Amino acid sequence: MAKSVDEFNKKRLRSSNITVVISIALVLFLLGLMGLILINAQKYSDYIKEQLVVNAYFDENYDAKDSLKIAKLEEETFKKVQILAPVKRATYISREKAAQEAKKSMGIDSDALFEENIFPSSIEVALKPEYVDPTKIDEAIKIISSVPGIVDVKNDSSLMVDVYNNLNRILKWILGFSLLFLVLAVVLINNSIRLKIFSKRFIIKTMQLVGAKRRFILKPFIVEAVILGAIGSVIGLLALFGVWYYFTSQIGSAFVQDNQQYFWLVLLVLGVGIFITVLSTVIATWRFLKTNVDDLYYS
Repeated sequence: MAKSVDEFNKKRLRSSNITVVISIALVLFLLGLMGLILINAQKYSDYIKEQLVVNAYFDENYDAKDSLKIAKLEEETFKKVQILAPVKRATYISREKAAQEAKKSMGIDSDALFEENIFPSSIEVALKPEYVDPTKIDEAIKIISSVPGIVDVKNDSSLMVDVYNNLNRILKWILGFSLLFLVLAVVLINNSIRLKIFSKRFIIKTMQLVGAKRRFILKPFIVEAVILGAIGSVIGLLALFGVWYYFTSQIGSAFVQDNQQYFWLVLLVLGVGIFITVLSTVIATWRFLKTNVDDLYYS
């Protein structure tokens, strides 16, 4: 009879542990998924900002006799812009290339309507993402304008402001959902742990009544919490990266390839899983340590 009771208790304990691990894994899977989305959203936000360019123009006055001298001056100016300005990418556009692009945009194949070198050479500058900001764009343009050899700088500031505001709005929504999932992770994992500790409330109180110190009682529960939290986190991470690998293999590799960011995400998910599990275990166990014996039947 005693053996059957022990086997029943072991099965119930095993079932409780499995339930906790699955709960942790599912919650951390969703939390990690939001983390991956946030990382890639930030990357694509920066990518879009880098597509917004500023055009810095050289002097329109051009004399073919001084072409070598002008070419050297423009080359020096191009290097200075890359050094002095907050440039992510800079492209030199010669007079010939500017004329070709103008003809292409107008749909004209003939050279009859164009005089030679009618368009000035320029530099197409993609600013660093942090400078595509209404408060910093003027500073970047001022730096580019101050470079000797640059006579005019043009940009579509209204477009940059609109893109900046829309991207920030999207990132804030994604960040908000990530924080919401973090709160849900805390609540759901805490509830699972509380149910597990609740089933052991009489054991906890019995140990306390026979003289066991609180630290002694807490220790095995904390060790078990660390193990369950780690197992649940690992399962959640394996499922997360399995799904993500399948998704990227179907869509393509146009996602963040920075392994350092993934490494920090793994540490974050693992740390959150273990921390919440241990904290919930301590709080739930401490509650029953402070509860009177009679109250255990009504907890």
